[in-house]
Amino acid sequence: MKKIEVLQNIMEANESIAARNQQLLDKHKAFAVNIMASPGAGKTSVILQTIAKLKDRLNIAVIEGDVASTLDAEKVRNEAMEVIQINTRNMPESCTLMAAMIEEALKNLSLEDIDLLLIENVGNLICPSEFILGEHKRIVISSLPEGDDKATKYPVMFTDADAVIINKVDFLPYVDFDIPAFRRAVKGLNPKVRLFEVSCKTGAGIDDWCSWLLTEVETNSHKLKIKDRTSK
Repeated sequence: MKKIEVLQNIMEANESIAARNQQLLDKHKAFAVNIMASPGAGKTSVILQTIAKLKDRLNIAVIEGDVASTLDAEKVRNEAMEVIQINTRNMPESCTLMAAMIEEALKNLSLEDIDLLLIENVGNLICPSEFILGEHKRIVISSLPEGDDKATKYPVMFTDADAVIINKVDFLPYVDFDIPAFRRAVKGLNPKVRLFEVSCKTGAGIDDWCSWLLTEVETNSHKLKIKDRTSK
């Protein structure tokens, strides 16, 4: 019972901080996306492709979450407007980013200049689904080499997602991945979710994904900010 009480306290505290984070982001009209996936699914590659497609329309910043190292932050540093690295190795919840970590990161970002904040969560299909960060949308990436059973094995992650990216579709000739079956499994858990089939290697599907994301940013009280800059 004590463990349950502690977990409840942690969750409640996290939700309170997450609410503050979203209020701060809303104040500055910065739209935040929480990108979750298992290690190697292609989170950083999707982020790089997204920045390449949208950097002429949006000011994009990135928060990189990893247990250790700054490798991913170094990859996006020259592409994003700003990059913050969070390493969780010595933190109580090393398997996921938490709202308090994002709160500290936001203090070091120029929020008044940011349109889109991409948060790359720690590679994990369990813990990140439990902790909201103050994001506006939750994205899950699942890649073909991982297999088509991830939605069945980790249902909570997919149930709460606003969009699911099926990445590395260029692997289809080489792996046993049933895309229609995967889509049915995801839709069975989450009928309203948007699904995108992409390849960061060939660029297939990236335009559709970025078009949807841009629309989400623009329809969440960001139209004026974007219009003012692009009209200059």
